[in-house]
Amino acid sequence: MSQYHIFSLPQELLDTLVPRNVLNQPTAPPPSRPASPSPAQQPTAGSRACNICQGAKFVDVDDQRVHFRSDWHRYNVKVRLNGSEPVSEARFAQLVDAGLEDSLSGSASSSESESDDSDAVSALVQKTRKVARPSSPDESVNPSLPQTPILWFHSPPATQLGIYKAIFASHSPPVDDLSELKELQRGGEYGRTWALFMTAGGHFAGAIVRVKRPDGDDGDGDTTKKGKLKRPKPEIEVLKHKTFHRYTTRRKQGGSQSLNDNAKSKAVSAGAMLRRYGETALREDIRNLLTDWAEDIHDCERIWIRASVSNRRIFLDYEGAVIEKGDNRLRTFPFPTRRPTQAELSRCLQELTRVKVSHLTEDALRAQDEALLASLPKPRPQPTEAPPKPKEKPAQPRLSPEEEQLRDKWNRLLDMLKRGRLDTLKTFWEREGTSLGGIDAPVPEWTEERGGTLLQVAAHTGQEEIVRWLLEDLRANPTLDAPAPRSGSVVIEAEDSGAESDADAGAKPLPRARGSRRTAYDLARTKEVRNVFRRSAAAHPDWWDWLGAARVPSVLSAEMEEGREEKKKARRKGLKDKVREREEREREKTPAATPTPVVEDPKPARSVREPPASGPRKLGGSSGTAESIVGLTPEMRAKIERERRARAAEARMKLLQGGGRP
Repeated sequence: MSQYHIFSLPQELLDTLVPRNVLNQPTAPPPSRPASPSPAQQPTAGSRACNICQGAKFVDVDDQRVHFRSDWHRYNVKVRLNGSEPVSEARFAQLVDAGLEDSLSGSASSSESESDDSDAVSALVQKTRKVARPSSPDESVNPSLPQTPILWFHSPPATQLGIYKAIFASHSPPVDDLSELKELQRGGEYGRTWALFMTAGGHFAGAIVRVKRPDGDDGDGDTTKKGKLKRPKPEIEVLKHKTFHRYTTRRKQGGSQSLNDNAKSKAVSAGAMLRRYGETALREDIRNLLTDWAEDIHDCERIWIRASVSNRRIFLDYEGAVIEKGDNRLRTFPFPTRRPTQAELSRCLQELTRVKVSHLTEDALRAQDEALLASLPKPRPQPTEAPPKPKEKPAQPRLSPEEEQLRDKWNRLLDMLKRGRLDTLKTFWEREGTSLGGIDAPVPEWTEERGGTLLQVAAHTGQEEIVRWLLEDLRANPTLDAPAPRSGSVVIEAEDSGAESDADAGAKPLPRARGSRRTAYDLARTKEVRNVFRRSAAAHPDWWDWLGAARVPSVLSAEMEEGREEKKKARRKGLKDKVREREEREREKTPAATPTPVVEDPKPARSVREPPASGPRKLGGSSGTAESIVGLTPEMRAKIERERRARAAEARMKLLQGGGRP
């Protein structure tokens, strides 16, 4: 297989190249890439493949051995053993660029043992286990098609060339990529140079590389002074390079000291202090090197940086930075890299500038595309929900200053009425009552109050003193109809409670049907407020039609209240007399308690020796007898007395049997 350099492609090959997706556009939806550099090519007798790393193929055994020692292959083996899906090479590169490469060390260029490399890859597996990994590396363009970092071109009849997309300008169409590829064959007056930088785990490697010589500087056919042909100049030439290392990462642990300090408490050990010093020294060394190479970096066509998110601040985000943060020349390596060394920079440079070549016919490419599309999982149908209709809010009319002032007065008036502040309400009404329309003026609808007048609002809120002031001092009209209620259940309940209280008072309630007219008396929810209406009806019967239009069921005069109080007092006295008589009858029925007879202790015979007043006594002696029976029932006392007599009899019998001796 021929090896091509992207900056020195044959002209006859460039003239026949066509972008891969443009070729397949008429027949099928264009896939972004073939599955591999030779995706549908059957392996020949001398070819090799890796069944774990998504069918990666190799030309010879050496390439296969290098792949098996790579971090990408070992990472896929570990995640597959854990039950997860292996990732593509581009996805693995994204994981490394996302800030996880501090724990990853190169296997080919590392001087440490294989166990150290295995620990580093294990740390990467642990860090990425909790992250949801998509099946394709980049789904921003088309979520249904897997994306790769390689852009493919087709040369009829059966040649395909693959070049990394990062080499071209960002977000350019395929046709422009082909024009840019042809432009890359020209070196210009000064040639083309790249800058490559890598840093991870305290290691740093940087280089300024000329990837294309100036036009006319081929050097072919030149001879030395002795007439011999000069050695041809290499296409790629390293102009400057630098590598150094600082102690920033603990062995076999992974992660820089600064990240560990941010995640946990700041360690105070000697090793932690050395690692912090190493990070500071590494940052200063890299920035000083960038300052020394500032002129060469300014002339570079591409700037390749491999660094974690935290380490990228070393190159970009600081005062007086040589490389600006939004520079269009910035690129990341689109493939996994190993430990930053000079050899690794050379390998990455060869990987970037070497063209991937495969040989497939157009029919094979079309079949490959169809198989790829058929193997993709079908997207789940998204439920189409009708867009919610925006709620049209009624436009609130703008109020004039006079209207706003009137609203403020009504709000203050209703607030004082609900809080029961009668003195403040009187003063306010003397000043503003005329401007509000009088005592029977309807309450505005925007207040959303239960009641059309101030009297109805006060009756509904249960303000007894304010209702009396409105009826007697301001002569508010109680016959006006109240507005229709919003909820009939609450109103009916209030009406029922009012009817019951009026019936208790001796007044015959008026019939109230659903939907009938209602007055201020009907809105009153307490007996005290309703009695205010009845007292006013008794005191001023000629003011209003109290018993008719005002719907007051009866009047309540002072004589009626006094008579009611006397009846209550007589009723309470009768109840007390009945209770007293009942207690006397119960006391007579209870028999008088008979006094319990006191049983005297029989006096023992003179010959019986009495126990001493002090000293040891026999069990069941007579000392403390009076105290021992205190609080016992008569039955227990009789039992104790019988036992005492039995012991006395036994003592006399023993005395007689002993011949009169004690």
